[in-house]
Amino acid sequence: MKVAVVLVEPEGPANIGMIARTMKNFGFSRLVLINPNLSEESYAYAVHARDVLENALILDSFEEALELFDFTVGTTGKPGKRFIPHRAPLMPWELAELIKNYPGEVGIFFGRESIGLKNEELEAVDVTLTIPTSYEYPVMNLAQAVAVVLYELSKKRPEPYVEALKPATREEKEALVRTWEKLLNTLDYPKDAERRKVFVKVFQRAVGRAFLYGREVHTLIGPLRKAVKRLEECEC
Repeated sequence: MKVAVVLVEPEGPANIGMIARTMKNFGFSRLVLINPNLSEESYAYAVHARDVLENALILDSFEEALELFDFTVGTTGKPGKRFIPHRAPLMPWELAELIKNYPGEVGIFFGRESIGLKNEELEAVDVTLTIPTSYEYPVMNLAQAVAVVLYELSKKRPEPYVEALKPATREEKEALVRTWEKLLNTLDYPKDAERRKVFVKVFQRAVGRAFLYGREVHTLIGPLRKAVKRLEECEC
């Protein structure tokens, strides 16, 4: 998903910085600025996303930005027909579905804080997009609008593989149950062997119902094994 955020004549330096930070939060890095009111305040609000601002492409005109992309999206907080002639806007999740496998360059254009994108700008893009908001106060802050759209797009990305979040395998769960059983046997608890089997079965069912990560299972096995070892040493 090759997506760029395009800010058309953003008026607030702080908003530019917050948007850079939001982009980095959701894994996006390509920022295009058209006649921005960029200042040191922008970099201060970007915090650890200063590199997004430093690498931003700064252009003089809306037309220049259009030429960069194969597919363009214009955002608006006013989805009525008066504001977007001849076109019904997409919702953010609809856009995410539309472009999830698109191989080309996508530019999402966000307008000025005061007036948004002009009608002629909205007419020039391929599709328009709006965020469903309250009828009483439909227009969102620019940085918040960018966050909502990027969040929806990020949900369509493949989940990153994180070893710590790998679900426990059947073998790992069985190893946990065996370690629990060994602890009970070492303790000789309960004394009745048949009751002890019930204790093991209850534990096995609890482990089976639980959604455990592999790392969690190994964390539980560790102290149980340590306890068994200590008990065996005491018996000697």
